[in-house]
Amino acid sequence: MVELVMKAASGANPDWALTTLRYFNPAGAHPSGLLGDSPSVFPNNLFPYIEQIAVGKRPLLNVFGNDYPTTDGTGVRDYIHIVDLAKGHIAALKTLEGKNGFHEYNLGTGKGSSVLDIVKAYSEAIG
Repeated sequence: MVELVMKAASGANPDWALTTLRYFNPAGAHPSGLLGDSPSVFPNNLFPYIEQIAVGKRPLLNVFGNDYPTTDGTGVRDYIHIVDLAKGHIAALKTLEGKNGFHEYNLGTGKGSSVLDIVKAYSEAIG
């Protein structure tokens, strides 16, 4: 709905340049530690949850759903690294320079990974 309003607003105001970024499941952290996901309460995303298990803050991971039409039955998501996401925001801002109207961009890898794919890769990475 917000995108429809933005599109209508840009049509009514030809001097406006508006953009929307679509993305889901940011993961990871900037090497400096200034950007990332380290919730002080219950994590709502897979990566911080796994990270809390790895450091002993949580005992185990409950995987919900095993009947999705995927290779292992778990949900598939397109994860994007937080640094790539920040670069995507900067690139989107640069495209607005001198370019009026409404613009929409999908930010992601275009390749999904299942919950168990992520758990397996993380387990291998940390031993």
